[in-house]
Amino acid sequence: MTDDDIAQLQFLHGSMQLAIEKGLYKKYDDLQHDFHDCYVRKCGNTRLIGLIHQMNRYFMKREYAWTACCARPTKSMRKSSGSSSCATAKSCNGLFATYIGASTMPSSSSGSAQPAQRSTQKAPVCPVERECGACQHVGVPYAQQLASKDTRVAELFADVADASALRPILGMDEPYYYRNKVVSPYAPGRKLQGSANARAGKGRDARGGRDGKRAQKPRREILCGMYAAGSHRIVPTDGCLIENEEAKRIIRTVRDLMPRFGIEPYREDSGTGFLRHAVVRVGHTSGEILVTLVTNGRAFPASRAFCRELVRRCPRITSVVQNVNERQTNVILGEREQTLYGPGFILDKLCGLSFRISSQSFYQVNAVQTEVLYERAIDLAGFTGSETAIDAYCGTGTIGLVAAKRGARQVIGVDTVASAVRDARENAKHNGVENARFAVGDAGAFMRERAAAGDAVDVLLMDPPRAGSSEEFLAAAATLAPRRIVYISCNPTTQVRDLAFLRQHGYAVRTVQPVDMFPHTDHIETIALVERVAGFFERSDR
Repeated sequence: MTDDDIAQLQFLHGSMQLAIEKGLYKKYDDLQHDFHDCYVRKCGNTRLIGLIHQMNRYFMKREYAWTACCARPTKSMRKSSGSSSCATAKSCNGLFATYIGASTMPSSSSGSAQPAQRSTQKAPVCPVERECGACQHVGVPYAQQLASKDTRVAELFADVADASALRPILGMDEPYYYRNKVVSPYAPGRKLQGSANARAGKGRDARGGRDGKRAQKPRREILCGMYAAGSHRIVPTDGCLIENEEAKRIIRTVRDLMPRFGIEPYREDSGTGFLRHAVVRVGHTSGEILVTLVTNGRAFPASRAFCRELVRRCPRITSVVQNVNERQTNVILGEREQTLYGPGFILDKLCGLSFRISSQSFYQVNAVQTEVLYERAIDLAGFTGSETAIDAYCGTGTIGLVAAKRGARQVIGVDTVASAVRDARENAKHNGVENARFAVGDAGAFMRERAAAGDAVDVLLMDPPRAGSSEEFLAAAATLAPRRIVYISCNPTTQVRDLAFLRQHGYAVRTVQPVDMFPHTDHIETIALVERVAGFFERSDR
């Protein structure tokens, strides 16, 4: 880093301290985001996120009602003296020094940079770990989590693969804030004191339900966050350690704007209210952000003004879409949509290819590990430039297009979902990939047809849903008899069942590669390389 870079960071750091001392909590939030963006841009990593979480925890302990978007002191803290503010600033200063290190902050005496010191801070603690339940192992050291998952994989695959086929799990360097898709419901909470004196959406059109009646008073607080495991009780997740920080900030900003525009949260029990969910998707490499507002009705009179204010407060937003879902269901998205701001989609890059992502598109929520997963799968496929590959369960064509770019002579993608196949074709066109084509249909039937026609396939790429593949599909694969099968699974238990079937039909498991797609949870993604056993099919034909 240059001296100018260091000076800029020091200026922002000092301004944040001053904002805290003066009680300018919204100003502090703006400076915090400026500091974070500057630090990531200059240093190329996101260590500061850990600092922000530590600061949030500190404020919670000091009885501040704190969120990363906007902080307000409680009554007890308003009565505290100015010395408390100074102590707060000093504590923040210590946290900054720990995370930033001497390499970015010169000493006050000499002004020269010192060698960076690796932080010895413990992993941040989730403030709602017990209430939420989504991350079963967030309190366990990450290295221990990986070792435990390796043990589980070894036990699961013991009957279908030799121990020599097992590879160590591929974990993350920074296993926090990796979810680039954040979903939050909105619901009414407890009654607010003094709400009779507050009017929502004064002078504006407002939505109170499907009938479009004006919402008169915000009588209850608005809850957002995520549902506690096995319930519909909303847990605030301001301090969530796995969700993208900017996405969470947008979720809270939507909540804060709702009373101003007379927008009532959805009530599950009565089916009334207007805003049901917000879904925020962040492009990992592009930085583009798509916000989908799921509403209980189409009419949204103040939509332009709402979007204008939302984008003003969160300027990284590039598109806002309204999705209409009037059904009383647990399914989040409805079928009807309209674009309120921007193009209605975002673009993001994965393994060097650009993908168009809309509100309905399937796209992995951990882009960092998705690249690890796909790169390893392509390596195991062993493409040399002469192979024909089938991408079963192709979805929007992500893995198939990567294969087409990384050595496959031809890739044929098959999926039963017509909209996904349309997206796959668009993605191929957008990336200039001419050696991949995509078809709507049943992959099993497609393989049987190719086998009957005598059309050989060298590699089968398959990434089925959690339920795994059907015996009909696996039998069709064995009939087609590709030389190699690369089986990607989000559920190793059903994958082991399917591999046992393939072993009985002339295949052997050569490699099992676990990937930690969702740190701090029970989930494990596994790639299995399965190869045709030499001579098996010749013996079967006799």
